[in-house]
Parts: sequence; structure tokens; C-alpha cells
Amino acid sequence: MSEQRKAAVLVSGGLDSMLAVRVLQEQGIHVEGINFYTGFCVEGHTHAIRKKDQKKDKRNNALWVAEQLGIKLHIVDIVEEYKEVLINPKHGYGANMNPCLDCKIFMVKKAVEWAKKREFDFIATGEVVGQRPMSQRKDTMPVVSNESGADDLLLRPLCAKNLPPTRPEREGWVDRETLYDFSGRTRKPQMALAKQFGFEDYATPAGGCCFLTDESYSVKLVDLWKSRGSRDYEMDDIMLLKVGRHLRPRENFKMIISREEGENNFLMGYKNRYITLRTTDHPGPLVMIDGEASEEDLALAGRILARFGKGKSAEEVTVEIAKPKQEPYEIKVAPMPASQVEKSWYI
Repeated sequence: MSEQRKAAVLVSGGLDSMLAVRVLQEQGIHVEGINFYTGFCVEGHTHAIRKKDQKKDKRNNALWVAEQLGIKLHIVDIVEEYKEVLINPKHGYGANMNPCLDCKIFMVKKAVEWAKKREFDFIATGEVVGQRPMSQRKDTMPVVSNESGADDLLLRPLCAKNLPPTRPEREGWVDRETLYDFSGRTRKPQMALAKQFGFEDYATPAGGCCFLTDESYSVKLVDLWKSRGSRDYEMDDIMLLKVGRHLRPRENFKMIISREEGENNFLMGYKNRYITLRTTDHPGPLVMIDGEASEEDLALAGRILARFGKGKSAEEVTVEIAKPKQEPYEIKVAPMPASQVEKSWYI
């Protein structure tokens, strides 16, 4: 009997990687999945925070895919290592702050390191030629293979026939004839193959899973870097950029205004690190202050806060200001008229 080959497949939780695993399983390959955690994945974060979303079904799609396919999934934390990829991408950014090509190179490199330590024969991804404008073009796919160190041990089962044969194909570890030639942005071939394999439930075929591809999130990240004078971040920064309305009425501070009860509760978790404001005589949101704010700045923030609460039509509202490790105190402010809330303040 021939030796059973082992493949490590990058599993994002999307349809493509799900199909890549099954294609290899159909050839008798032993497959295990790798999922890299950067901190920027969309899944679960905002749904877990917002009360209005708490009744929605939640799942980690990568774990769910692994369960459906009957494979082990190894989740690897690369939060700290990923900072260099995001802050100084060799190949630049996409439409927003997404360093997609550098990201793919980095993850494939980490997968190669992981696979070699565990004596896997090759690695595979669900990439498709022409599907992504930055990392999945015919001219950038060799860049990923070469710069990651994967070379010809990187197999893309869904589009292999559009690319030169890799070592797994040349050595007969996999049958090239049963691989695919998918290309372009359409997902119809993948959906047809999913139906053929009996997959009825899977993540939105064209859905991305990274906040860095989102324009609004990217603008907030750039604003954060600019305000601090440093292109750096921590996990709390990543999370806070996903929550609430962000307004910068002055260069020296930013307001994060909760939009509902769940976000209120989430921001309260930071009360020992940041100044928080809330109205006490009218229902309204919670505000967290990021930056250095004077008493005059806090009065301005209080007026803006009042504008977003139930007391926006009152002549005066009471705002409680709570500073870390200090007793809260109250101020009286007149709610700011909507006409005075400048559009340029919104991040």
C-alpha cells in the first residue's frame, strides 16, 4: 500500500477552504486545518457585544467547517507577529488598510513552519486565480509561493489546472486530473461543487472575514495612529474600533458613543482605564473618552453626549463624569443642537 500523505490546509471558515479540504479528502489525503488569529476577524465580536444581535446564531466558522469535515483544526495566535505585517507591508495595502498580499505570504510562511515541524508533506489553500484583486492574481500567486518559502509544496486544489504542477502533483501524491480550474470572481463553480459534495450550509460565499477590508474601520484605525503619533496598536484598540460611534471634536481626544445597551455594557468594562460620561436625568448612551481631555473638553463632550440622548430637547441635562480611580462628579450642560455637530467630527 502507498503511504498516506498529509496536508495542512489554511482554513478560514469560508466555502473555498472548505472545498479545498474535501477535494483532498476525496483523494485519501490526511488533512488537518490551520486557522490564524490576527484579532481583526469579523466573526463573533460585534454580535456578542450588541444586545440586538444576541439572538442571532453565532459560530466560529473555521471550527464549524472542521467539525463538518471531520478534521482537526489548529488555531494559531499570531496577534503580535501580525503587527509588522499590518504596519509595514512590503507590497502595500488594498483599497483600505488590508495588506492582503503580505498577509497571505505571512500566513503561508507560518503554515509551512507548522507543517515541517509536524512532518506534513505539503500545504494547501482554497485560493482561486482572479478571485481577489490583490493576493489572488495569476502574477501574485507565484509571489506568495516564493516569498513564503512554500515554493512548489503549496497546492491550490480549486485552481491547480490554471497553474504549473506542484510537487504533490508531479510526485503523484495527488491526482492533478481530479483537481479544478476555477478562475475569476464568480462563485458559481464553487457553489455547484458544494452541492455536489452535499454541502447545504456554509459561510456566505463572497463574504470577507477581515475588518481591515472595511472602509469605516480602516478610517478609524488611521485616525488612531495619527492621534497617537505611532503606527501601533493593542488588542483593546482593535476591539474598541469595532464599537460605537467615533467622534473627534478636538485633535486631543476622541469620543466613543455607544449605540445601544450592549455597547454601553461593553464600554463600561473600560471605566478603570478611560474617562466615561453618561447623563443621569435622561436615558442616553455612555461615552468613553480616548485621549487627554481638559475640563473644557469634557463639557463639550457632555453637550455632544446630551445631543444623542433622550434629553436632547431639554434646556439642560446632568452629565456624570467618571475618571479612573476618582469619585464621579456631575456637571450641567445644554444639549448641543444638531446643526452644531460638525460632520468632520465623525470618524
